Amino acid sequence: MGISKASAQWEGGLKTGKGTMKPAHGSDVPFSLGTRFEGQPGSNPEEMIGAALAGCFSMALTVGLETAGQKPQSVRTTADVRLDKDGPGFSITSIELTTQASVPGLDAARFQTIAEETKKNCPVSKALAGTKIVLRATLAT
Repeated sequence: MGISKASAQWEGGLKTGKGTMKPAHGSDVPFSLGTRFEGQPGSNPEEMIGAALAGCFSMALTVGLETAGQKPQSVRTTADVRLDKDGPGFSITSIELTTQASVPGLDAARFQTIAEETKKNCPVSKALAGTKIVLRATLAT
């Protein structure tokens, strides 16, 4: 298997500085203290973690459904990453993962089983094992 690469750079002090995060094969994603903690428009490292989890989970769920003999038409996943104060610093305390899939002919109970198994085995979920991940999975009607 390959190695995925990313980089980040920060210029200046904490309050007035700014940074960029960059996947090796993507565009720069700018961030600052304001975008991370003050609700200003822009991105932050937690969004990147959420995007990684949502993307990995969507792909892994597709594999899980196909392995179970199902033919998914689409899987759409969002991640709400919660950052809380933790002593002198901050911690990601939980991630709410919400997925909706269109899988003709699949019953809701079987879908829930496959989705929960996927949450346990998705590589990014495994990397985030110390973080509570809550899954809300529904079938599109």
